[in-house]
Amino acid sequence: MNDLEYLLAGPARPSADATDPGVQRLRAVVAARAHEQNLLDVAYRTIDTPVGQLLVAATPTGLVRVAYARQDHDAVLTGLATRISPRVLFAPRRLDDVARQLDDYFAGRARGFEVPVDLRLAHGFRRTVLEHLPDVRYGRTVSYGQLAAQVGSPGAARAVGSACATNPLPLVIPCHRVVLGDGSPGGYVGGPEIKRVLLDLERGQ
Repeated sequence: MNDLEYLLAGPARPSADATDPGVQRLRAVVAARAHEQNLLDVAYRTIDTPVGQLLVAATPTGLVRVAYARQDHDAVLTGLATRISPRVLFAPRRLDDVARQLDDYFAGRARGFEVPVDLRLAHGFRRTVLEHLPDVRYGRTVSYGQLAAQVGSPGAARAVGSACATNPLPLVIPCHRVVLGDGSPGGYVGGPEIKRVLLDLERGQ
């Protein structure tokens, strides 16, 4: 194992001196070298947004994870290292486009996301639900029961709820647009208050 492989042996988290220019330059060099040597399997960064700090992570295939602060970013990184690869690195430039699109979304300049996604963390029926969610357009909502019918499983509203609750890419794959049958928001991986904020944003409120 060379020095670079050693650095990539586990998820590298930002330290207290993350704003130090020297540390930032070192990280940029490590990330570039890891990319050149095909040693970087998962790149991640954090982004400050109106709904709190988000962690976003990507593989060479596409965006693989979006996580709210309440989901415990350290635990999310450990999960990525376990389920995908231990070669996880803080490489913010690799996710600049995602950060820009999130900024545009919250500023009302964009109604969706145009980024490749990697759905390897979702399987079976849950993955099927996630693949249908982008069809629920900006500013619209659908009930769990309606979505179950749309994916060909009438009566599977509870399973649709489970798919939304375990969505690895909230916001980008819009599970916040799935609501209860009476029109009330219902639960959300980011918390019910954040779900209301997102729905209000998309309704222009």
